[in-house]
Amino acid sequence: MKKAVFPGSFDPITLGHYDIIERGLGLFDEIIIAIGVNADKKYMFTLEDRMRFISDAFQNEPKIKVMSYSGLTIDFCQQQQAGFILRGLRNPADFEFEKAIAHTNRKLSEIETVFLLTSSGKSYISSSIVRDVIRNNGDYTGLVPDTVRL
Repeated sequence: MKKAVFPGSFDPITLGHYDIIERGLGLFDEIIIAIGVNADKKYMFTLEDRMRFISDAFQNEPKIKVMSYSGLTIDFCQQQQAGFILRGLRNPADFEFEKAIAHTNRKLSEIETVFLLTSSGKSYISSSIVRDVIRNNGDYTGLVPDTVRL
């Protein structure tokens, strides 16, 4: 069974994340959407809200699991017996950042990182942009799945 972990804070999940997950379903038998918990980070949405947004978005997809974790992603992957980490790339800066993490993860484990390019119509979307739109009372609905509602 090909199992992948798609890690992130998903604060909130965006249509860019959704795009990567949907396309990853054709590559993997199971995808664990893993919400990383970092005590030092200030989140806009609670962990429960973020888990609900994602679970509701993929409620009819049996190949998706939503979980939270803390610590190293590779440790979580090993606990879940996942051989792959799924990551999305929006731009060259993402690639450079993600490449360094992938090399480190590969040095520390046998887990492979699989990169998918975000679809061109969604490559500009990031959670930080969505949070800024929300903070400023803008219309965020075209940037996130329908399940993300305030």
